[in-house]
Amino acid sequence: MSDDVNLLELPEDFDGVARLFPLPNLVMFPGVMQPLHIFESRYCEMLEDALMSDQLIGMGLLQPGWESDYESRPPVWETLCVGRIVSHSRDENGRFNILLLGLTRARMVRELPPQRAFREAEVQPVSDLYPQAATATRGLLQRELLEVFRRQASPLLAGEQIDQMLASEAPLGILTDIIAYTAGLTLDDKQLLLSEPNVDNRARKLIELVGSWDEPPRRPFPPDVSDN
Repeated sequence: MSDDVNLLELPEDFDGVARLFPLPNLVMFPGVMQPLHIFESRYCEMLEDALMSDQLIGMGLLQPGWESDYESRPPVWETLCVGRIVSHSRDENGRFNILLLGLTRARMVRELPPQRAFREAEVQPVSDLYPQAATATRGLLQRELLEVFRRQASPLLAGEQIDQMLASEAPLGILTDIIAYTAGLTLDDKQLLLSEPNVDNRARKLIELVGSWDEPPRRPFPPDVSDN
């Protein structure tokens, strides 16, 4: 990659086919970094394939009831996050530790017939939607979101982490994704936010969710490593 801008974008020759890495306990968002420990043979094969080509993985959340069919192809929610492997290492047992950077939302058009040990799907990238009619009030919405998060996030983040986030000049869409990922929301709420391309609607829902906390959920930041 030549620079950070390219690092945060899908490659120009992306053909719309993504390797699927579905987990029952993680919702990935664009613009965030997630450490992952990968040990199942099918997903180690997936990593090998990704590292030899475009380094992309589609992170999806398994739907309820996955336990009885985990070794096969249990249903995955339609909206997922395509991420890029930015760092990796492999131990003496062949297991991987990676850092995955979320790039974009994507809608799963169809899952491809099984040809490898891991799953693949045709996906359609989904861009953030900024309705023109709400341009004048978007700044107020962003400030409201940040203030709600400041009030509620102190038990979750160190003061300097909050200050860095609040001082960021990132667009509202990126801020909503960072806050949704950082905050201790339920998996269902996170999936709901991931599935919403309209940035203003996403911010309002996030304000509602974070503002309703009686006591902020405890979630470490930076995040713990997620195992497959």
